[in-house]
Amino acid sequence: MSGLARRLASRIVVAVVMIWIVASFTFFLVRAIPGNPVQAEYETLVSQGVNPAQARAETQVIYGFLPHQPLATQYGHYLWQLLHLNLGKSISYTGTPVSHIVLSAAPYTVILVLSGIVASFAIGVIAGVLAAVRRSTRLGDVLSVSGSLLHGVPQFVMALLLAYLFTTEWAIFPFGAPYDASIPVGFSPAFIGSLVSHAILPVAAYALSSYGGWLLTMKSSVVSVLGDDFVLAAELRGIRPITRLRYIGRNAILPLFTILALSIGFMFGGSVFIEDIFDYPGLGQLLLQSINRRDYPLMSGAFLLITVAVIVANILADLLYGVIDPRVRKG
Repeated sequence: MSGLARRLASRIVVAVVMIWIVASFTFFLVRAIPGNPVQAEYETLVSQGVNPAQARAETQVIYGFLPHQPLATQYGHYLWQLLHLNLGKSISYTGTPVSHIVLSAAPYTVILVLSGIVASFAIGVIAGVLAAVRRSTRLGDVLSVSGSLLHGVPQFVMALLLAYLFTTEWAIFPFGAPYDASIPVGFSPAFIGSLVSHAILPVAAYALSSYGGWLLTMKSSVVSVLGDDFVLAAELRGIRPITRLRYIGRNAILPLFTILALSIGFMFGGSVFIEDIFDYPGLGQLLLQSINRRDYPLMSGAFLLITVAVIVANILADLLYGVIDPRVRKG
């Protein structure tokens, strides 16, 4: 078995264990939260004159579990259903399968997160290289200051600021919903334009809140690479300036891929605040709504899907790092 295959197999085993730990933690955590809508539904049926046995059966059919079952029994049932990719049925959506709900919300979050991280990573890396090679010029100073200022702004503060300026103060961009409901859904220019216009501010909130970190990290990495012997040797050979930048950037960007994987998790976590502020129907808003409604299955499903996305992103980043840096493959 090759080194890449062994590394992939070990990462998959670790990912499965992590998913089990997170699923178990979520299961016990959500049931420790005060309030029990399933029990309330059962008591409502009984108060309406329904036979207790029949009320238990109806509750079981609608929600997939009974609130007064032993916790160990609920946990075993939960893991068995999870192995069959069954996340249960929602409480607040009256028996709708959780998988249908989270999968319908996931594309919105994935689009926002990936768009924001790609934009911030690309702009931050380029700006970081310029800030390092021009660090004694006005351009370098301006870029460094912009990175330092934006790096200290939390995601939810950036989202609130953008929402106030561009939807209330100046009303340039639309607010709420992923697209204009009056436009027919399809691949028409009007519908695509509506999707883009509604996503601009949430994506900008993601990108601007992480841009400063990429810029400062890339600048530090480039500065450290500039003093390496291979850069000095290349300069003595008289390479062109643009080739020198590519040469430096390729080596300086390697440490950022580990940070890239971690930042994906951070940005998924920030989706709770950003999507709630912009009233965007992604996993973040779904998770927040499920917490407020004490919807155990939906809460577990949304949190588990976010966790799986973070774990998969970490595995892909680790494998990509090995492809980019031959020294990792040899190790």
